[in-house]
Amino acid sequence: MSEAVLVTEAPGAAAPGASGARQFWWRLRTQRAALVAAAVVALLVLVALAAPLLTAIEGQDPTTYHPSLVDSARGGVPVGPFGGISADHWLGVEPQTGRDLFARLVYGARVSLGVALAATVVQVAIGVAVGVAAALGSRWVDQALSRFTDVIVAMPLMIMALALLAIVPTSFPRPVLVALVIGLIAWGNIAKIVRAQTLTLKGLDYVAAARLSGWGTWRIARRELLPGIAAPVITYAALLVPANITVEAALSFLGVGVKPPTPSWGQMLTAADVWYQAAPQYLLLPAGALFVTVLALTVLGDGVRTALDSRAASRLRVGTGRKREAKA
Repeated sequence: MSEAVLVTEAPGAAAPGASGARQFWWRLRTQRAALVAAAVVALLVLVALAAPLLTAIEGQDPTTYHPSLVDSARGGVPVGPFGGISADHWLGVEPQTGRDLFARLVYGARVSLGVALAATVVQVAIGVAVGVAAALGSRWVDQALSRFTDVIVAMPLMIMALALLAIVPTSFPRPVLVALVIGLIAWGNIAKIVRAQTLTLKGLDYVAAARLSGWGTWRIARRELLPGIAAPVITYAALLVPANITVEAALSFLGVGVKPPTPSWGQMLTAADVWYQAAPQYLLLPAGALFVTVLALTVLGDGVRTALDSRAASRLRVGTGRKREAKA
C-alpha cells in the first residue's frame, strides 16, 4: 500500500526553483507592516507627483498671499475656525501670509522626497565606486581609499553641510545643492559595506573561475561582483532615504536649506515654531507628514532587508507573520 506524502509549505514560501525576484516578493508579502508602509510611501510619492493637479482642484497655489484671511490686529492669526479651514482652503492658511497650507504641504513633499532620493542616489553611486575600487585595487589603493573613507565617516554631517551651504551663492538651485551636499558628505558607510562585501565575494569559487578564464578585473566586477552586492546596497539605500529626509528638514529648519518661497516641510517647521499655540495646525501638519514619511520608509527598509535575506530576523516584530509560520 502506497503512502501519500503531504508537503506543507510555510505561508509566503516561494515555489522551489523560483527566481530571486519572485522569492523576494513572496517574502515581502508575508510582512504586513512592510506592505502597509509600501502603500503609505506610494501614496506620498503619488501626492508629491500630483501636487499641481491637487492644488488646481483646490483652486490654490503655494505662493499666493491672502492678507484678508489673517487677522493683522492679532499678529496675523488665521481668521476662522481651525486655522481658517474652509471649502477653498482644505487645511487652513499660513499665519501672517495667508498662504494655503494644503498647497504648501503637497509641494513640500516634492522637495523633501526629491532631495532625499537624489542624495541617496549620489551616496550609493560614490559609495559603490569607492568600495569596489578599494576591494579590487592594490594594497596601496585599498589603504588610501579606506583611510579617506574613514575621514569622510568621521566628518560631522550637519556641521559640514551648514558650512558648505552657507558659502554657496544663493543663485544656485537650493534643492539641488542640498541633495549634492548630503550625498557628497555621507557616502562613507555604504563604501565600507560595499568594500567588505566585495572582499568576501572575491574569495568565492565562481569569482576565481572567472579570473582563471581570463576575465579582466572590471569585467569580473560588472558581471560577478556587482550582482552579489546588490542586496546589501538596496537594503542600505532604503534606510538612507528616511535619514536624508530628516537631514534636509533639519537644514531647512536651521535656515540653510531650501529658501522661501519654495515650500519645504523643514522650512514650514522653522516658521511655525512661534505659532504652536495660536495656530497649532501650522506646526502639526508638517511635523506629522515628516513623522509618517520617516516611519513608513524605515519600516519598508526593514522589510526589504528581511526579504532580501531570508535568514535575517526582522527588527520589527509587527506584521511579519511569525506566529503563522510557527504554527505551520
